[in-house]
Amino acid sequence: MTVLAVRRRLPRRVAMLSVHTSPLDQPGTGDAGGMNVYIVELAARLATMGIEVEIFTRATGRDLPPSVALSDGVTVRHVTAGPLQGLAKEDLPSQLCGFTAGVLRAEASRQAGWFDLVHSHYWLSGQVGWVTSERWGVPLVHTMHTMARVKNLALADGAPAEPTARELGEAQIVEVADRLIANTEDEAAALVELYDAKADQVQVVPPGVDLSAFAAGDSSAARRRLGLAPDADVLLFVGRIQPLKAPDLLIRAAAAMVGADPRLRERLVVAVVGGPSGSGSWLSGGSLSRLAGELGIGELVRVLPPVGRDQLVDWYRAADLACMPSYSESFGLVALEAQACGTPVVAAAVGGLRTAVAHGRSGILVDGHDPQAYARVLSDLLADRARRQVLSVGARAHASCFGWSATAAGVLDVYCEALDALAQPDRDRRVAGRF
Repeated sequence: MTVLAVRRRLPRRVAMLSVHTSPLDQPGTGDAGGMNVYIVELAARLATMGIEVEIFTRATGRDLPPSVALSDGVTVRHVTAGPLQGLAKEDLPSQLCGFTAGVLRAEASRQAGWFDLVHSHYWLSGQVGWVTSERWGVPLVHTMHTMARVKNLALADGAPAEPTARELGEAQIVEVADRLIANTEDEAAALVELYDAKADQVQVVPPGVDLSAFAAGDSSAARRRLGLAPDADVLLFVGRIQPLKAPDLLIRAAAAMVGADPRLRERLVVAVVGGPSGSGSWLSGGSLSRLAGELGIGELVRVLPPVGRDQLVDWYRAADLACMPSYSESFGLVALEAQACGTPVVAAAVGGLRTAVAHGRSGILVDGHDPQAYARVLSDLLADRARRQVLSVGARAHASCFGWSATAAGVLDVYCEALDALAQPDRDRRVAGRF
């Protein structure tokens, strides 16, 4: 019997949509975080596969050029929609019509059929992707990154709930998207259970880590560059300072550790690397410093602004343990970055962190958000150098399973599936029911 090879339809050009945050922004502050890293790395890898990627994002400054070449084959386009400054993410839904018009205008200047597919990131972009994909007659692939209904099931104390408008917007995207990309099996299950996504509509493609940049290195040299003592016990938090990420929990845990063992005061360093996030958030770098002072460990806590990749690698290499006590995470790229540098991670047993961290092999997952529970785990690990060494080896091995090239290959498979389904009758029925 002769087996015929199946010819996949490959996209030539992809329009990526990232309305509320630019891939050019520094991760770790404002609305820039793991999603920014994801978009930049994915687009770059797709470009090496011969796919041109244009990333549309909202212009937030007068000095921004209309377009910026991010790398070979990847262009960032700034779309004017609403005021250039002073517009909170919560107010962006009012500007989606303007943003959509800008994207459509950019495509209209090209020959017909310029883009083969739309890939939207986060629900605001998904709303724009809904319209543009219909207008161009191309598939819509969407990545949620975070979901309102998931976040509302695990809110930090005092954190506001995600609005109903977002929940409804996400439900609409699930209904109209040709394919949904989930970071983990947990996220895929949430799309099906909480948003009624079809099982064959959802594909799991884990994010990656740049294994050439984030790698084990000389910890002593990194500590010298950062001004840390060679014998310090260094706990590290990296990420946006917001209730969801719970950096305050780490500080409370550190205070409990010092209370239980006052000798730790002589060598403990708690580093928080990141900037404030969220409009009017009650949690900020200043509030973390005040909390540390109130708990009597002000001199042990360093709250630092976001740093570039080279210095971030130094922090990972210098740390004994990285801590991610988040209430919700779609994945947790910081966990992968730290582990790739050989640093074990102590993280909350929530969402994507259950995939990003291999419990007992690359780090420890903690149930709940009790600072005392984190204090016990962190203290035990700091006191057991041999166990940390074993976890360090496991951390590097676990991170090595996640590379951006594999992520891009998985995403390309999803693109091809969506394109191949264009002519199928079931897609025609789905399109007909959208309006």
